Formats: sequence, C-alpha cells, structure tokens
Amino acid sequence: MALKKFPLPDVGEGLTEAEVVGWKVQPGENVTVNQVIVEIETAKASVELPCPWAGTIRDLLVEPGQTVEVGTPIISIDMAGADPGSEPDPDESSSKIGEESNGRIATLVGYGPRTSAAKRRPRKDRHAATNGTPTNGTATATAVAPPEQAAPQVEEIGGFVPLAKPPVRKLAKDLGVDLRSLAGSGPGGVITRDDVQSAAAPTAAPAKPLATPSGDRERRVPIKGVRKATAQAMVDSAFTAPHVTEFLTVDVTPMMELREQLKSDPALRGVKITPLAFAAKAMCLAARRTPDVNATWDDAAGEIVYKDYVHLGVAAATPRGLVVPKVRDADRMSLRELAEALEQLTNTAREGKTTPADMVGGTITITNVGVFGVDTGTPIINPGESAILAFGAIRDMPWVVDGQVVPRKVCQLALSFDHRVVDGQQGSQYLADVGALLANPSTAFTY
Repeated sequence: MALKKFPLPDVGEGLTEAEVVGWKVQPGENVTVNQVIVEIETAKASVELPCPWAGTIRDLLVEPGQTVEVGTPIISIDMAGADPGSEPDPDESSSKIGEESNGRIATLVGYGPRTSAAKRRPRKDRHAATNGTPTNGTATATAVAPPEQAAPQVEEIGGFVPLAKPPVRKLAKDLGVDLRSLAGSGPGGVITRDDVQSAAAPTAAPAKPLATPSGDRERRVPIKGVRKATAQAMVDSAFTAPHVTEFLTVDVTPMMELREQLKSDPALRGVKITPLAFAAKAMCLAARRTPDVNATWDDAAGEIVYKDYVHLGVAAATPRGLVVPKVRDADRMSLRELAEALEQLTNTAREGKTTPADMVGGTITITNVGVFGVDTGTPIINPGESAILAFGAIRDMPWVVDGQVVPRKVCQLALSFDHRVVDGQQGSQYLADVGALLANPSTAFTY
C-alpha cells in the first residue's frame, strides 16, 4: 500500500492556519473518500474536513488543540490498492467546491494533495539524527527501534511515533514528558495516562512560576481562532472608522400586538416570528430611504461604494466567541422568509457550523443585545460596513399616550455609524425610520 499524507487545506478566503479541534478517526481505522475525519477551527468558523482518499489511517500527525499552517501534513493514510510509486493527479489540486475532477467532486477549496512547484522546508528528525537514520526526509523501507526503547513504534516517513492516543499526547506535552522515552504499559505497548503521569511525578517544579500569590486561582487561555480574529477586527474598526452612536427609545406595543395576531395566521404556521425579525425587516426598509448606511468606504480607491442589496449581518454569541454570519439579499425577503433565515442562521452559528463564506460580504449589521436583558450599548461597526444597530430588551414601562400615563412595551435602539460615510442627518433619519416602523408597522406601506 502507498502511504500518503493529507496536508491541511485552505478552506476558503485565504486563511493561513487553523486549529485542530478533534479527530473523528483513530489509527487503524478504515476510511472512505469524503468521510469526515477531523474538525478544525479557523479564524472564522469551525469546519469538518473530508478525507480525499480511501484507505487505512496510519497516524494522526497533529494533536487536538494544536494550530498548524495551511499545507502542513495532519494525517497519514495507507491507500488500499494504490500503486506505491504513483503520484496524485495534478488536476486534483485545483478542484473547487462542487466541481467534478477525475470522477469525484471536491468539497473544499484546495482540498486534496498538492503537486505544484511550491516546496516546503524538509522536516528535521531529531530522533533519526541521534540514531544514524537519514534526516533528509526520505522514506526508508525498514526501520529498527533503538535497543533502549522497548515500546512498539509506528513507522512514519522521516521518523518514529510512539503509540499513544491524542489525549495522552496532549497530556505529555503539557507535562513536558517525551513519549519516546516511555515504555507503554497498555495493550500492545500503548502509552497510557498513568505512564505519562508517573514519568512526570519526579518533577516537582511547575512548568510556569506563579507570578502572583493568587496565581493558583488564575487560568490562561491562548488567544486564537474566532476570538483572535474578532479582537483584531474590532480594533481595526474602532481605530479606523470614526464612530458616532445615537440612541432612540421606542414604544413597540403595536409591533408586539401585530406579532400576536400573526401567530394565528395559517400562512405563518410553524414560523417563529421574533421581535428580531421585525427589527431586521425595518432595517432593510429604512435603508431604501437612507442608502448611505448600507454603503462602504473604499479608502484605497478613494470611493464610497453604494450597494443596491442588503446582506444583513447578525451578531451571534457562540461557545467559540462572537461571529457575524450574513443573511444574503435580506431586503428581498418577506417577513416570513426573513424570520426563517434568521432562525436557521443563529442555530447554525451556535452549533459552530457557520462556514467562512457565510461570514464575509456583509453590508449592515444588527446585534440583539435584548436577549441578554440589556437595554442598549455602543456597538462597534463590523469591518467593511458603515452602520450597526443594537436592538435592546423590550420592557413594560410607563408611557404617555394621549396625555395619560399607561404601561407600554418599550425598547431602546442604538445606531453606530461611520461618520466618513454617514452624516449626522442621515444617521438620525435612518434611526428615526427604523423606530417609526417598529412603533407603527403599518407605515411599511409608505416605503
């Protein structure tokens, strides 16, 4: 059988690295073409990668939690029935999503082996260097484990890998234990957690000295993935676009009454019409009268780009951090279609399944801070856009109606906009229009 290594592909948008979240397969398992083998997290989303070949898993070359660059081999596979001397078809490396090549359809951009002229620096094999084994990355037909190491080894191109499961490898890495120095006590010589912990026991000194007396009550989490990308984007936006934020308190009682009426409409049966759907619809309608909030400042070209479509971004909190997936052509959707799109989008985001392509190309954004019981805030504009609306919690509050103080459903809106693109008058007009549509949905007929 021919041994092949699957390099980490570019899953779109020119990403340069990704973190391996978890493996779906283990060494020794048989896999088929397009079977999901690993979940990775890029700076934009969590993605499941399919296997480009059929065969048997030889070794997992990257541990969960490790961040690697695009092009780095992450798994080795023995290909059943393949010619050991054959090379992958060059056409496979250029297959795009949905395109058929050599009898198969590529599911990820850049997925599959690359055979271009690009070259990688040879991998240095410290173990081989100390045992007289070639270190130039060439494969050897046979290999003999050193006498002092009794644990069974798995032969890999360029060196030896001790038998240990990914969690055990991570534990060894955290404790500073070299797996090659251990003899596994598990079945077939597999190194176990107890083996690693026993080897680490004599080392009393902590890996990192405590900086303060309270250090044992602190924990450090690496800044990476979605969190790292979001932080950089927010810093770039905050210190590039001059932000202005305006606020408006709105009596949304008519909107809530209409929502109750729509629940009994047979045409909307099974559809969850949320206040967010009303706010999103109001934003799309109001953008017709103030297109500046849906425009983009192109500093390189010295132009303001006006867009005759609304790709509505929806800020969503997920276990991996804040993401802003888009509802494409939201301005062309009915209230029902928009409600369904919003529900699907937010559910996908919370599950961590939003694709990188779904988080680019937005024109304006809404953030629903009301779901957390928050009244309002000063949202930061999403990079590449000119406005973002914060939709606050809807509360029962005293309100003056026809000279009488009565309880009403009230919420607060906050609009942040790029003052290079949107003047104060334009921003105020847009916010007032959104508020008017929520306070009296029948005014939608005038747009």
